[in-house]
Amino acid sequence: MTPGPTRFAVTRVDDIQSAFQLFISQPIERIILDMTNLEGRRVFQEKWKSLDQTDLNAYIGILILAGVYSSKGEATSSLWNEENGRPIFRATMSLETFHMISRVIRFDNRDTRVGRRESDKLAAIRDLWDKWVEILPLLYNPGPHVTVDERLVPFRGRCPFQQYMPNKPAKYGIKIWAACDAKSNYAWKMQVYTGKLPGGAPEKNQGMRVVLEMSEGLQGHNITCDNFFTSYRLGEELQKRKLTMLGTVRRNKPELPSEILNIQGRPMHSSIFAFTEKATVVSYCPKRNKNVLVMSTMHTDASLSTRDDMKPQMILDYNSTKGGVDNLDKVTATYSCQRKTARWPMAIFFNIVDVSAYNAYVLWSEINQEWNAGKLYRRQLFLEELSKALITPKIQRRARPARSPAAAAVVKNIKFRPSNQSAMDPVDTDVKKRKRCQVCPSRDDSKTSTSCVKCKNYICRKHTFHSVLHVENIEDTEY
Repeated sequence: MTPGPTRFAVTRVDDIQSAFQLFISQPIERIILDMTNLEGRRVFQEKWKSLDQTDLNAYIGILILAGVYSSKGEATSSLWNEENGRPIFRATMSLETFHMISRVIRFDNRDTRVGRRESDKLAAIRDLWDKWVEILPLLYNPGPHVTVDERLVPFRGRCPFQQYMPNKPAKYGIKIWAACDAKSNYAWKMQVYTGKLPGGAPEKNQGMRVVLEMSEGLQGHNITCDNFFTSYRLGEELQKRKLTMLGTVRRNKPELPSEILNIQGRPMHSSIFAFTEKATVVSYCPKRNKNVLVMSTMHTDASLSTRDDMKPQMILDYNSTKGGVDNLDKVTATYSCQRKTARWPMAIFFNIVDVSAYNAYVLWSEINQEWNAGKLYRRQLFLEELSKALITPKIQRRARPARSPAAAAVVKNIKFRPSNQSAMDPVDTDVKKRKRCQVCPSRDDSKTSTSCVKCKNYICRKHTFHSVLHVENIEDTEY
């Protein structure tokens, strides 16, 4: 198994959009479109206009672009604001259309949900989730180290399996078990934690069960995990699958000898090792009266580093491979498309988009290593190009152009752009200049930054419609 994008992925990635749509595939889009149109007709009746793939891609593109602009906490209406908003949003669809889609977007048939929910708390998004996690391992082979840990999707609302995790920044949300490549942070496998079934007993050996399921399909890899998962028995089970384990371990594990638990009188930076045929445990004192316990089935000797703190090699290896899942959380939060919502399936959907966009970036950057090489903001450029590739077809077919000059200029730029020009090229709207309105009397000295996208004459908002009727040669104006 060669680490990196699989042959299946390499042969299907032609551009940035195709990399993303390997994850948000046609079967997933069909579920969203069918269920959303069903709900749209139920809520809005004859007012609802059925969505197609172009509409859905534009909606997702707007979500991603809002994340690029770090608008997670910003009111949606401000993104469409004519003065302080961004023209690309108004050029793609109206705020009313965006709100309508957000209100009715669904991932299952609500008429049959009650029966399915009795045995599956994830029923509202189960079909989409299963199709999505099924594709993750098919597109990327992880490197020698895989990290298994828990994630928390931020959500505060009614959810039958909402968790409180005080050590996470969001505190409340939906817990997801994840296995990520320790180097690239690619999300290789995921599983939503829905709690115990109604009337069921608490799960025993949950940590071991999670690691075994998350590592299924791997061979010859090392699994790095924290003390919630690590145990001697887990190490034995992983060895049967030709996998090794490396992780911190809790002091209350019965297999730990008392000699490595005692820290009284131990000097700082000292290490004590314990060995069996299958595992090695080290007790390291980073400071007086405090020790760190690490168990490994990958290491078989008592090697120490040459650093001043004399850390064991086991701990250095653990520190270098433990961050796969935490780093995934960090990078997805940086440009998250998460919007405020009272529906937990939407919180999961936003996270699916975030993780899919990051995984697509990993595929694209490893397949095209020279693309924007050396730039520190490669991922931002990737997301900008992805979002605009998703929304461009929607802009090109808009029957009713945007009203504001800046948004209309974006529409015109895309509709009449040469085929070899990128959707990323900027639109010069001259909105920073202020000149006298061509319609207002000169004595009023009325100045404006609004200009006609056709003739470039400056026209104040009061006379915009009047000027469209009377200025010559503007039959194709975007107003």
